[in-house]
Amino acid sequence: MARIVIVGDVGGCAGELERVVLPLAGDPDTIVIQVGDLVDRGPDSAGVLRLVGERLAAGRWIQLIGNHEAQYLGGVAFWPQPLAESDAAVLRSWWLREWLRVAAAVRTADGEELLLCHAGLTLPAWRELGAPVTAATAADLLNTRPEPLLWDYDGPLWAEAGSRLYPSWLTGVASLPFSQVHGHSSVVRFADRQWACEERIRVRTTVDWDARHTVTRCSGGRFLGVDPKHGTTGAARWAPVVLPDARLIA
Repeated sequence: MARIVIVGDVGGCAGELERVVLPLAGDPDTIVIQVGDLVDRGPDSAGVLRLVGERLAAGRWIQLIGNHEAQYLGGVAFWPQPLAESDAAVLRSWWLREWLRVAAAVRTADGEELLLCHAGLTLPAWRELGAPVTAATAADLLNTRPEPLLWDYDGPLWAEAGSRLYPSWLTGVASLPFSQVHGHSSVVRFADRQWACEERIRVRTTVDWDARHTVTRCSGGRFLGVDPKHGTTGAARWAPVVLPDARLIA
């Protein structure tokens, strides 16, 4: 059992990562899982890679791939201010060494299984994987790096929460097979505290505006959105998700 800390998108904001997350990461009983999009947009992507590289080398840090990393690893380039070649080479080395993973799975203290991947697993993507019934199996299958699913715009690095991820499950099945945690997109705008989703999602969702998390409940489980939307300068207030007495299962 361990304390598991789940960190949303960092987006080049090294100061926010160092200030909020690294003090928690120093605890030997803590495992950090970061859900991808370490780089781009913010002021110091190189600094983020340096900080995370140190933690990866030390262990007890699990790094997932986001769409912003994927563009340097064989995906379609889309960001107008690309990383320096030396920083892109760092990401490629992490991918080759399997320091970058597609997914992870956690069991909470009360027995809930959570699948973690950058954008979440849509119903069509879940079916393409063979409809795994546990989060651990889904994570193991995603970590085989299935192509072309991995790079698809409705896949686990790209699916938008409010328009693709949540609606696919709400209309496609009676019950979720497991809960999910994702970054990448949100059903709210934290900057002005406005909703950015349809009413059927809104009525199922609660928001922690200060921590910048959302929880959308569906039959059989929930979706936990953890992208704090740091923007170019970093959020003034935000927090990772902390799961005490949890277990890493994939």
